[in-house]
Amino acid sequence: MEQNTHQSSSKTFICQLCDLTSPYSYYGQKPPNTRAIVLLEECFVTRDPFSPDKEKFLVLGSTCSLCNSCVCVGQDCSLFYTKRFCMRCVNKHLDQFPHQIQAELAKKKDRSKAGVS
Repeated sequence: MEQNTHQSSSKTFICQLCDLTSPYSYYGQKPPNTRAIVLLEECFVTRDPFSPDKEKFLVLGSTCSLCNSCVCVGQDCSLFYTKRFCMRCVNKHLDQFPHQIQAELAKKKDRSKAGVS
């Protein structure tokens, strides 16, 4: 089955790692109905369904800057460090990230092995 991306007409975001699926209303850096907000990356955005305020929005995800996979912002799926990276690419190129990021990811991996989240 083909994954829908921002170029499809159905406007459905699908994370290619965890299969999170959600309709989105905007793709880009300047969500509509917001005053002076400019996001640091091109994102899939939807209106916050929990807020009556039309300026509130949720960032669903973005595309990996290396492999172009659509990934959600969940910590198990992607990492933002100057650009968005899917966790597959992070793990593949871990030695190219700063030591602080490497240490944080190692701690997270140790916690998940111990059954602590």
